[in-house]
Amino acid sequence: MSTSVLVTGAAGYVGSHLVNQLLAQGHRVRAAVRTPQRADDVRQTAAGDVEFAYADLTSDDGWADTVAGTDVVMHVASPFPAQNPRADDEVIVPARDGALRVLRHARDAGCRRVVMTSSFAAVGYSPSTEQRWTEQDWTDPADENTAYIRSKAIAERAAWDFMTREGDALELTTIVPVGIFGPTLGPHLSTSVQIVRSMLAGDPLPAGQYFGVVDVRDVADAHVRAMTTEAAAGERFLVVADEPAVTFGELARMVGVSTEDNTTGTRPQISNAKAKAVLGWRPRPLDETIRDTVTSLRDLGLA
Repeated sequence: MSTSVLVTGAAGYVGSHLVNQLLAQGHRVRAAVRTPQRADDVRQTAAGDVEFAYADLTSDDGWADTVAGTDVVMHVASPFPAQNPRADDEVIVPARDGALRVLRHARDAGCRRVVMTSSFAAVGYSPSTEQRWTEQDWTDPADENTAYIRSKAIAERAAWDFMTREGDALELTTIVPVGIFGPTLGPHLSTSVQIVRSMLAGDPLPAGQYFGVVDVRDVADAHVRAMTTEAAAGERFLVVADEPAVTFGELARMVGVSTEDNTTGTRPQISNAKAKAVLGWRPRPLDETIRDTVTSLRDLGLA
């Protein structure tokens, strides 16, 4: 059955793949964009016709018309600063208030469900001796973390609190990805793809740490499954590849770059069991994800 779906962040890394998967499955897609330039960015990567509506997550202007007539909202957009801001609220406030604005207008428009993109930042950045993570875990916003990490925890918590207080008949599902890699559809590179590009260029690696990896196409697939799976309502889902978390040195070797690896500490265990059981979701192999990331950069002349 064809569904009318509004996508925020449609010009971004996850959003562009999500738009194409929705179109491929016969759904009608409306993209919420801030400017005509962002609409052009969506057109360049979209594999079909997309309707556009202009709205900004920092203002109520235009949102009633943007959401009207849609069945499901995919809320993918959220601030991701290249550098830590001068004040944490520069990231936290628009992330939190943007999520609440989408939920409020989706509820008022009679939408069935909102599928919101969260992040492992909302799960695994509080102290843990075991380093085992499931959907039951939450990052404590009071802990010492970057503004982005705190913003994801605060925004998702605020979304669930809104649903408890005033969600009415609206349903919410959150998708919680780890580090997202995989092919990019356009020249505007995500932070993770920029890391791979830097590795190929021989640049120094970021500071050593372990992190889970998931393919961007599988993240988009999880969103679509969350939209169509009745049992997904009211749930959050970690999405991560089956392989163990990796280091930047291990990732570099997958890319084909030989480098030292000084990472220490405990390798975290991040469960994808719930997404598999409830959504029927299956991730791609990690080596395929990294290979396709490199191929897309080379195909676009960016590496």
